[in-house]
Amino acid sequence: MTDTFLAMKGLFPLTSPVPTASSVADLINLEHLSLEHDLLKNPDQPGRWASYISTITDEVLAAELSARGQASELEQSVLGAKLSTSEGRLGLQRLTDIYERAIAAEPKSFKLWKEYLAVRSKYVLGTATRPIKLNAPKKKRGDDGQGRSMVDFLEAGKGQVDQLDEGERDIESGWEGALDGVIGWEEWRSLAAVHERALMWLPTLPRIWLSYLSIFTHPACPAALSHTHARRTFDRALRSLPHSLHQRIWRVYLVWAEQIGGETSVKVWRRYLKVDPTPTHHYVVHLLRLSTPRPLEAAKLLLGLARRAANGTYKSPEGKSAYQLLCEWLDVCEKYPEETGVNAETSAALRKDRELKALQAELDKPAEEEGAVVIASVAKGAKGRPAPAPAGAVPGPDDDSTNPTSDSHLDVEGIIRTEGIAVYKDQAGKLWTGLAKYWIKMGEFDLAHQTFEEGIRTVLTLRDFTQIFDAYVEFSESYISSLMEDLGDEDADDKEDAEKEVDDKMKEFEDLMDRRPFLVNDVLLRRNPNDVQEWEKRVALHGTDDIKVAETYTRATKTVQPRKATTQFHSLYVHFAKFYETGGVAGDAEPDLPAARKIFEKAVQVPFKKVDELAEVWCEWAEMEVRNENYDEAIRVMQRATQVPKKAGVSFHDESLSPQARLFKSLKLWSFYVDLEESIGSVETTKVVYDKIFELKIANAQIVINFANFLEENQYWEESFKVYERGVDLFTYPIAFEIWNTYLTKFMKRYGGDKLERARDLFEQALENCPPKFAKPLFLLYGQLEEEHGLAKRAMSVYDRATTAVEAADRMEMFTFYIAKATANFGLPATRPIYERAIESLPDKQTAEMCLRFAALERKLGEIDRARAIFAHASQFCDPRSNTDFWTTWNSFEIETGSEDTFREFLRIKRAVQSAFNTEASYLAAKAAAVHAGGAAADEAVNGGIDIDPMAALDAATGVKKPAFVPAQQRTTVAEAADTTNADEIAMDDDDDE
Repeated sequence: MTDTFLAMKGLFPLTSPVPTASSVADLINLEHLSLEHDLLKNPDQPGRWASYISTITDEVLAAELSARGQASELEQSVLGAKLSTSEGRLGLQRLTDIYERAIAAEPKSFKLWKEYLAVRSKYVLGTATRPIKLNAPKKKRGDDGQGRSMVDFLEAGKGQVDQLDEGERDIESGWEGALDGVIGWEEWRSLAAVHERALMWLPTLPRIWLSYLSIFTHPACPAALSHTHARRTFDRALRSLPHSLHQRIWRVYLVWAEQIGGETSVKVWRRYLKVDPTPTHHYVVHLLRLSTPRPLEAAKLLLGLARRAANGTYKSPEGKSAYQLLCEWLDVCEKYPEETGVNAETSAALRKDRELKALQAELDKPAEEEGAVVIASVAKGAKGRPAPAPAGAVPGPDDDSTNPTSDSHLDVEGIIRTEGIAVYKDQAGKLWTGLAKYWIKMGEFDLAHQTFEEGIRTVLTLRDFTQIFDAYVEFSESYISSLMEDLGDEDADDKEDAEKEVDDKMKEFEDLMDRRPFLVNDVLLRRNPNDVQEWEKRVALHGTDDIKVAETYTRATKTVQPRKATTQFHSLYVHFAKFYETGGVAGDAEPDLPAARKIFEKAVQVPFKKVDELAEVWCEWAEMEVRNENYDEAIRVMQRATQVPKKAGVSFHDESLSPQARLFKSLKLWSFYVDLEESIGSVETTKVVYDKIFELKIANAQIVINFANFLEENQYWEESFKVYERGVDLFTYPIAFEIWNTYLTKFMKRYGGDKLERARDLFEQALENCPPKFAKPLFLLYGQLEEEHGLAKRAMSVYDRATTAVEAADRMEMFTFYIAKATANFGLPATRPIYERAIESLPDKQTAEMCLRFAALERKLGEIDRARAIFAHASQFCDPRSNTDFWTTWNSFEIETGSEDTFREFLRIKRAVQSAFNTEASYLAAKAAAVHAGGAAADEAVNGGIDIDPMAALDAATGVKKPAFVPAQQRTTVAEAADTTNADEIAMDDDDDE
């Protein structure tokens, strides 16, 4: 194998020195001798050189194609795809010879140099799977539409960043079939030398520089070229090219630096970040991926980015916020605590110094406020000097903690507390957890324990609490497990201490789990100390511990601000008082009513958000006295609560006044006072309270009815009626309707017909301003009074008034009731005027129905002609297509009582009405009604079915039959009618017009 490699190495160099006809046989084809002589005589003919180069290239490609597959796999892997055969090696020499002679004639031809370098590179570097494509259209990318940023270029093809397009590539990549850097070292060096010669003639062309620099990014590039020589070449390119082209060089430079790694990579990146700090975050990731990571520099860079993002001077290309950058910095510190952070002793000293500065700042604050004028004048005199930063201020971006070249470690705890937890109070869970894990990695378990405890005592959201608590539990479990594992390895002397430590940690862990409900409640109360429900839950958590319950109630009443309380703040005082009243939570202690009264005394002085809450406190106080059979004290409490101030003209809804100033107008309070007086007081004291409610003008309809019922129960009839009258004077309709209805019913029940005129006056008064919507029950009640205790004629007059006074929707029902009463009192003939009035005043649809009833009445009375006239009058309101019931009834009426002439008149009227209603809207309505009435059969007839007569099917489905003529005076059988049929009679269809 060694001989094989030596043999392959002996094949090189091929192009150094430049091959000539004298040094390499078969270099020049004899067929080209005439062309060679021509070029020797005329070397300044670019066209002939190009033609000759094209001919040589075609011959070389043909030779390589014929020799494909002759080389072994080892030769192809070491020598590359093109140089693994003798034809390929000879082809390289032939092409080198012709290009060298052409360039000697035209040394400043960019086209020749570009083609020559491409040919030489293809033999040495191999074939690129991702080639460049010059002059290809580029997509508009980025905010300015100019193209990708440096970050996008470096991250292309990674994550969510698109791969580079052909027109975006400056160098080729993804090589296949390259020459080995060790075996073919001479060819690699010769290729670099060719690029150097090209740059000697064309030093300002970026394409040649990029072609040269692409050699150094090749994975097979020899170390002698890809390190120091490459770095110096990149620097020469930056010095040679104008500033506008530097970005193209830096893209390749940074890619090369990431491949090389080490100190060189760091120095190259630092140089670029001075020009463009945008890809700093990418550099941070690169620092952590180095074979020897640099976490301290990465942490300082991340901290600087987080501070600049917080100040608004930096916008992350990835869209990360200052909080996210700070969390990334914390992750780095947590992963590499020894390399990034100071030790526990230094951190404690810095913490103490920070606390002293904060205390000094608090003490200096009043002095600064008093000497504001002096400070302003001094600041005005010192125009050029910047003001000193206040104690505890966040360091600037140029602080030593963000200097990547500095070796000083970071005060991780101080940075997290001042720049993280103090700023992001609602997202502090990850910061507290990260700080605790940092101390765990440092081996400072006590500090980690203290950090967890402080975190769960200070966070403001349940999300943060859950995050910290879960991490705390996990740490405790793992720590206890490690202690228990170490018990077996301890000596006899130390084992007792180790067991004691395990027992202590187990107790702490159990205590932590027991404290969890209280800690959750603490979080919710820190977030909103005015949450009354959470305070109630806090009380419930203490169970039967009366001391803790009392302390919690006391703390809650002092903490909650009444105006900001969530809901039912008064319930805290009420429950606190009941706690003393019942003798503790379990009732084991003696009831302490004086203490409960003190609680209520404090509660009635609290400026609650609503008056109803204050009223509820007074009511609960009185109920407590009643429960303990202190009835006189309960009355005194309510008298205090309802005491009317001297200025009684305040508005109950005036929020600018305190609830205590508006309490005397609380209906809830007065209602409870009235109920209390009715229960344990006398009739006179109860009447006084009711009268006071009326005087304050806060009574509602229920108060009126309750007062009247109370007087009625105590046999004060007239006074109860006076209360009703006061109520109807206070309220208008619709509230007055309920009072009138109750009042009139009670009056009729009490006096019946004894005070008829007074009852009539009451009804007239009730109906005077009554809206039509509420008139019907009152008229019916009025009519009932006249029927039972007055005259039937007056009752009919009342019902007659009702038919016009009620609303339109109730008139039909009112007329029906009126007709029924008139029939019962005066007989059927007396109802004719009522029917006529109903037909005149009712809507069309109800008029038709009333006409049917009227016609039935006339037929019953034997007035056939009057009934027929009524049918004729009602026909104008009834469409034969939709209102089939009316026409069916009239048809039956004519069959039973009419003659041939009347039936013909009926048919004529029907056709006339149908033509009058023959509009599209009415037709569609009729068809819909017919389908609805006839069901499937009518639907089949209308919409299509079997081939039958549609009208016949529709008539059959809807039940409409052709009229059968039967004379009224002379009745004959069907057979007789058939015998007497006139043969010359013209058949008339119902639907034909006259």
